[in-house]
Amino acid sequence: MKQTIKILIVGCGNMGASHAMAYHIMPEFEICGLVSRGNSKNKLNEKLGSSYTLFSDYEEALHRSKPDAVCISTYPDTHEEFAIKALENNCHLFIEKPIAATLLGAEKIISAAKKTNRKVVVGYILRHHPSWQTFITEAQRLGKPLVMRMNLNQQSHGYMWDVHRNLMKSLSPIVDCGVHYIDVMCQMTRSKPISVSAIGARLTEDIPEDNYNYGQLQIRFEDGSVGWYEAGWGPMVSDNAFFIKDVFGPKGAVSIQAKNAGSAGKSDDVDSHTKTESIKIHHSEIDDENNFTKKDQWIDLQDEPDHQELCNREQQYFLNAIQEDFDLAEHLEDAYNSLKIAFACDESIRTEKTVYL
Repeated sequence: MKQTIKILIVGCGNMGASHAMAYHIMPEFEICGLVSRGNSKNKLNEKLGSSYTLFSDYEEALHRSKPDAVCISTYPDTHEEFAIKALENNCHLFIEKPIAATLLGAEKIISAAKKTNRKVVVGYILRHHPSWQTFITEAQRLGKPLVMRMNLNQQSHGYMWDVHRNLMKSLSPIVDCGVHYIDVMCQMTRSKPISVSAIGARLTEDIPEDNYNYGQLQIRFEDGSVGWYEAGWGPMVSDNAFFIKDVFGPKGAVSIQAKNAGSAGKSDDVDSHTKTESIKIHHSEIDDENNFTKKDQWIDLQDEPDHQELCNREQQYFLNAIQEDFDLAEHLEDAYNSLKIAFACDESIRTEKTVYL
């Protein structure tokens, strides 16, 4: 029988709470503490119906709880410090994306993981979604080059606007959200990105002066593929056409058609951000009269996990990585590269120039 893994939860907000729920229901994990500076740990403890040990100080929690693993779901500007301390205490690590708030920070975490021989999994939730896996596979069948168009605009208000404003103290939307979709594009092409250009707009005085709450990026790949992504946060953001996930190539097109989740009024719904519902496949073959020879196909997706189930699957992967000794070198390299591209897009906005990678 495999030993139970003692895990310390650091950050008890949206993602931290979802990951804690996964650990709570998995017998292979034992939560040894909940850590947050505010009251979120108390609310989470009550939600879980448990009496887990609560901490306000991370270092104290590490010292007293002596975990085997740490789950970090705090704001990105704390990731480097918290991750390094966890690894130095010989803990495996699950860390929300982005892996760090700087490239140097990401490099230090990856180096520490190698030095300590501990497992580090980065929270790229779409990698665990069977429908997104299908979307990527179908895109790879369209030939080269690919044209990839994606966005995730969020009409955030209430609590989520507080979250987004706090995030923008250290990162922009196209860095924090963009790493997901840049990662998807890199999986679709498996080609080297060669340049990025981006534009951004600051639509409110309610965020730091040097940041923006709307951004749009364009990526060029070595194989001729191009990608476009946009992200916006705030109460002023339109909830029309906020959910575009579309790819086309020489052989046709594949599109996520989330008719319900992508409808107006759903842009602030966390579950809608990963929903697919169905995938439409279009074939480009035409006859002598330029008429299509094949009808469009629809893949109705039966395995459509909600946000909590996706977090459960992420933590199952983390567990397997620890117990089965996965080689996570490529996983960490992909996390680093998507962050590098996202920061290059940020640089392009600030310098108003194309950035060559």
